[in-house]
Amino acid sequence: MHNSIGLYIHIPFCKNKCLYCDFYSTKSDESGYDEYLNELKNKIFYWSLKIKERVSTVYFGGGTPSVLGAKRLCVLLEYIKDNFNVMPDAEITVEINPDTGKNIDFLSLSKAGFNRISVGMQSAVTNELKALGRIHDTNDVILTVDSAKKAGLVNISLDLMIGIPNQTIETLKKSLEFCKECGVVHISSYILKIEENTPFFRMQNNLMLADDDIQADMYLYMVDLISKLGYKQYEISNFSIPGYESKHNINYWRCGEYIGIGPSAHSFYNGNRFYYNRSMSKFVKNEIVFDGIGGSEEEFVMLSLRLKSGLSFYEYTKRFGKAIPEKLIEKAERYAKSGFININSNSISFTPKGFLVSNTILSELL
Repeated sequence: MHNSIGLYIHIPFCKNKCLYCDFYSTKSDESGYDEYLNELKNKIFYWSLKIKERVSTVYFGGGTPSVLGAKRLCVLLEYIKDNFNVMPDAEITVEINPDTGKNIDFLSLSKAGFNRISVGMQSAVTNELKALGRIHDTNDVILTVDSAKKAGLVNISLDLMIGIPNQTIETLKKSLEFCKECGVVHISSYILKIEENTPFFRMQNNLMLADDDIQADMYLYMVDLISKLGYKQYEISNFSIPGYESKHNINYWRCGEYIGIGPSAHSFYNGNRFYYNRSMSKFVKNEIVFDGIGGSEEEFVMLSLRLKSGLSFYEYTKRFGKAIPEKLIEKAERYAKSGFININSNSISFTPKGFLVSNTILSELL
């Protein structure tokens, strides 16, 4: 039996679908929210009978979990605690969109046990928010963060996006400095990816998008400035004040096990990967799709190298009972000469420059 697992709860509702978003979400109303709440309880109970490990992290993602309102979120968390062995010091995160966050009852969330808030900001520049199809403004972000802090929630993360149409180094700087001014302890910063089946995919020829070189310059600028602002990079896209790294996401990157509940939610448990389809009706029927065996050596290497600390030789040997293949080290040494990889007697890790081309390098290493 593994020591502990993570639990992910997908809330598939949004007031408004952003132009770039490919996550499974839909619009609903109060009665739809209540129906889904009952369905989640059914599945939470179902999984609680199968899983006896302790739960070290709970993450409510979406969609927009905050559209459910604090009362429903508290009911759900209470039900999870009644049915799973949630550790007393578990990290419990809820994603909040600033348009709903400014009105949510953070005090109730805090009393129920939520102790981490992830706010979907994306940018602190008005025309960039409009370009993304966001329905909040920077004032909503300030109100959300301040309300959370007043309720005693200090572990607050802001999401940022790089490569937004018309974004420049100057506007990126403004967004990063805004995060610092808000006094948050964590920043997630992702490069915009144009996904199929999104309005951005259909509009891409008319969007003023940064090319790969400009995106790379923005990323390297961001990594440099964010460290000057006092945040430490611990993963390709994640930065925190030391001690406030996302435990839930680190579990993913360390090849830890987790259960995902909700349409489109993925799981990794007992060495198997499986998921629920992007379909509410199939979720209601509890149709689970097997996605193969997980936790292979290749997967472990790939996920570990997302982290700034990289691939630990000790952890690899502990997990697989053998040393890291010499061939992998030889290939990594070639990239170290070009400044893409750091390598020492304990680990292999990417440099910021290496992170930008990590997919290409990984295909060579593995």
